[in-house]
Amino acid sequence: MTVKQKKIFSLLIKAAIVVFAFWFIYHKLISNKNLQNFKSLLQDIPQVEIISVIGVVFLFMFVNWFLEAAKWKRLIEHIETISFYRAIESVFCGLTLAIFTPNRLGEYGGRVFFLSPKRRIIGIVAMTVGNIGQLVLTNVFGAIALSFFIYRFIDLDYRLFFAIQILVFAFCVFFIIFFFNIRWLNGILLSIKFTRKYKKFYGILGRYRKTELFKILMYCLARYAVFSSQYFILFTWLIPGLHYADIIMMICILFFVQSTLPSLDLFDVGIRSVTASYFFSFITKQDVAVIACTASIWLINIIIPAILGTYFVFKLNFFGTSKSN
Repeated sequence: MTVKQKKIFSLLIKAAIVVFAFWFIYHKLISNKNLQNFKSLLQDIPQVEIISVIGVVFLFMFVNWFLEAAKWKRLIEHIETISFYRAIESVFCGLTLAIFTPNRLGEYGGRVFFLSPKRRIIGIVAMTVGNIGQLVLTNVFGAIALSFFIYRFIDLDYRLFFAIQILVFAFCVFFIIFFFNIRWLNGILLSIKFTRKYKKFYGILGRYRKTELFKILMYCLARYAVFSSQYFILFTWLIPGLHYADIIMMICILFFVQSTLPSLDLFDVGIRSVTASYFFSFITKQDVAVIACTASIWLINIIIPAILGTYFVFKLNFFGTSKSN
């Protein structure tokens, strides 16, 4: 294709992505009764208090994704140097594409198309390292919280409970060891004849040392603390009287269960609501408030960033430039 044809084709793709994203978001929002329930819960609360609390939760959304942008910037330092603002653009653009793709696959495309063409596949591998780090924390904290949940609410024989604790310990140790030795995966792939010819793409796995992986994990931990705080603030605000430890336990379990279920970001609110409703039913009967809180976090953390990301979709670089190529 000529340069002009590439520009026209690129613009059409970007416009289609934006239109598709808005169409999906619109239809999901108008059918979401949980958000209406959340609005009804706020009727008797002073407006100043509402603005203050929602404002803090909204602010944490930006902190969350800015931390993700900083993590993304560090992950690809071995590949390509980008500015922090460029990292923010790619993260928000990825959120827009993730909203209508299974298991957030579009998020990969939204980010790597901000890199030069020859480094995009390597960028996918680097992003996977960051996602594994986030998954490690979700699984470790979730498994520990689930063991406490079983101890408190499920009557088991002490031998079976002890066996579960051993499994939880082994589960957590496995994920931690695997992440800090992710270069082992590079060695495994090199030992396979079929995958050896693609080593230029996954060879970056061998460059991540333990000190660097620890820093990446700290970004993941900071993000985990931020979005956990969002849930904690809303639950303690709208459902007073709950024990703080119980709320933290349920939040960790909620993240853990969600991470194991394949879904679309757009329909993830249903999974979040059902999961939250079930587990929180052990500590409160205010089911409507639980589901409404979950839906509001979905709106703030997923839908609003996806809308903001539509602006950055038009900065996607599908074909690259002569310089980047």
